[in-house]
Amino acid sequence: MAFPSDTLSLPLAHRDLGGGDKPPLVILHGLLGSSRNWQSVGRDLSGHRRVHALDLRNHGLSPHSAVMSYGAMAADVAAWIESQGIGAFELMGHSMGGKVAMMVACALPRQVRRLIVVDIAPRRYHWPTRRAEFAAMRAIDLGRLASRAEAEALLVPAVPDWAMRKFLTTNLERAESGAWRWAVNLPVIEAALSDLEANPLFPGDRYEGETLFVAGGQSDYIRPEDHAGIRTHFPESRIATLAESGHNPHMDAREAFVRALGPRDS
Repeated sequence: MAFPSDTLSLPLAHRDLGGGDKPPLVILHGLLGSSRNWQSVGRDLSGHRRVHALDLRNHGLSPHSAVMSYGAMAADVAAWIESQGIGAFELMGHSMGGKVAMMVACALPRQVRRLIVVDIAPRRYHWPTRRAEFAAMRAIDLGRLASRAEAEALLVPAVPDWAMRKFLTTNLERAESGAWRWAVNLPVIEAALSDLEANPLFPGDRYEGETLFVAGGQSDYIRPEDHAGIRTHFPESRIATLAESGHNPHMDAREAFVRALGPRDS
């Protein structure tokens, strides 16, 4: 697998979550998330790893771009790895970040010591609720917005889940003028949603290293019928299901999630 040659890679922001000189673990967040979502579990994992959590393009503190594709995101991650002088490393991605991680592992099989994919499979998805969330976020008049609490209230009709409203509004930040703005590149990400739903892998893409898929038992993102496709691309994969978790096992079942990953000192 080759990364696109016509796309300029962007310098990604990241958080160092500890671990000193231990073997590196690189974490990629999901759609509309950021490295901030991984601070707690990242520090849990730093007892056995040097943990780096990245902000993917158009998210968090990383640069914005009109290009939003899996190829571009994977190229950004590969460029960041090279810029940091990292050799062999563990790679973990959640949801959208899991699809990016799959691409990176297939492209850099000699460097990726182990791949961890959190609650996503190598297939096309359809996310109608995501489209409703984007529309609700876009409908908020940021020029008149007084607070995050007001934004949460405005999201209620389209986003009934309290935790999801909290998650979405973590992307609100104050500009120097004092007005609210979205930290994420909302229009570009929304326009790319169909591409982000797609399977980023080609039929011949394979990563033959150790692979762990972590599925939420209360989520339908990894279904029994996905297992064959997972093992086609990742023949050495193991699938661990955390029964008490939804789509965010690192938050819903944090202790069980850390146990599932296990210690990795070498």
